[in-house]
Parts: sequence; C-alpha cells; structure tokens
Amino acid sequence: MTFENILLEKKNSIAYVTVNRPKVLNALNMATMEELRAAFTDIKNDATIRVAMLTGSGEKAFIAGADIGELSKQDPVGAKQYTHRGQSVLDLIENLGKPVIACINGFALGGGCEIAMACTMRLASENAKFGQPEVKLGIIPGYGGTQRLPRLVGKGIAMQLVLAGEMITAQEAHRIGLVNEVTAPADLIPRAEAIAQNIIANAPLAVQYSIEAINQGLEMTQAQGLYLEATLFGLACATEDKKEGTSAFLEKRPAQFKGR
Repeated sequence: MTFENILLEKKNSIAYVTVNRPKVLNALNMATMEELRAAFTDIKNDATIRVAMLTGSGEKAFIAGADIGELSKQDPVGAKQYTHRGQSVLDLIENLGKPVIACINGFALGGGCEIAMACTMRLASENAKFGQPEVKLGIIPGYGGTQRLPRLVGKGIAMQLVLAGEMITAQEAHRIGLVNEVTAPADLIPRAEAIAQNIIANAPLAVQYSIEAINQGLEMTQAQGLYLEATLFGLACATEDKKEGTSAFLEKRPAQFKGR
C-alpha cells in the first residue's frame, strides 16, 4: 500500500503506523484520516499481525491536532460529516480486535490526544504534552474527547482539561491515568515492543475477546458486562487455543497458539 501522509511497516507480527507530516507537527487532515482507515483495515485483516503501534514522525509531535486550515472551511453540515468520518476511524482503532499501542513522542493535542485515547493503551515519552484545547478555537472536541476522556480520567479532571484547554505534561497524564507509562524518549518504542511481544505470546482469540469484553462492558451495567464476559469465556473455551493452552500448562511446556 502506498501512502502520502503515513508510513506502514510490518515486522515480527507488529504493524508500525507513523503519521508522517512533521512539517505541520503531524496534524490530522481528512486525507491522513482516510489513510489511517486504510492502514488499520489492512492490519485488522492481516492474520500475521498481532499488535499495532501508532506514533508520529519527528521528535516534536505525536499528533499536534487537527488541520485548522481545513477545519476552518467547514460549514455546519460539512462539519458534522467531517466529525463522523473521523470518529469512525477512531472507532476502528478502538475495536480493531488487536491491541493498538500509542507511542506518544511529543505533542498530543486535540485530535492527537483523541486518537491516542482510542488506542488500547498509551505509552508516553518524557517530553510528551497532552491537551484538548478546542475551546480556544470556539469549538469542542469532535473525535471522542468528550466521551473517552472522562471514561479514562473521571468527569472532574476531564471537565478541567476540556473547559480550560490546559496542556499537561506526560508525568501529569500518567498521574491522572491518561497514559500507562512514561519512558525516556529512546526507550519509548523498545518498551512498546516488549509489551507487544508479551501480548503476542498469548492466545490471539483470548486477546481479542478480552478487548471486546472490556470495551463493551464499559458501556453496560455490571450485570450486563458479567453476562458478556461469561459468553465470551464460553466462546474461548470452544477454541483450539484453549485446549492447547491448558494442555501446555499441565505438560509444563510453552503453548503454541494458532488463533483457532
């Protein structure tokens, strides 16, 4: 696949997706969003890929936000469609069925923070900065910021970040639960790769069902979530991987999972 705004590399069962617009701090225009849709659709359908990693090109930014020039031209009807298109790309990433690790190597503002929140987990380098500054432009977050942020950090902190448009450090993002870990810049990708390899060693369908149980369960009552968990547990028990995993444990040998 040939892209103009992103890079896609695959190796060792990992797909590396890089937003590659460093001159504009990797800002998200709709062309870039559609390339991300194509890349993650390819990853979803590629059985050889077990984990995806998303980062930004250069040393300054993960994704510094939306392309303001493009956004400024939107009328009300177009803006609604624009937002829905972007939201659908983030929904694809969130519910890919494979873990997506955001490797946040600089500014993650506006749409950049939102796309990071759609990932399965977030690692940040020490120089990363986060924020939802849309109110400073007379708009509100449009790629899920008003929905995913309070689910991750709680209503009060989300209100403060969105209403004040404050930018916070990687360390503060870790303190409030927005990111999983903070690393030195040079350690960001290696740490993500280490987590990815731990995931790759596990049963693919069990990983997929776990993602589904957590993502869907957050939108349910606890009783409904437990019912979903039991259903997916039953499905997992019908797989060849369950038989292999339990047999390998009892036989004290490494399991050889096949995703079936």
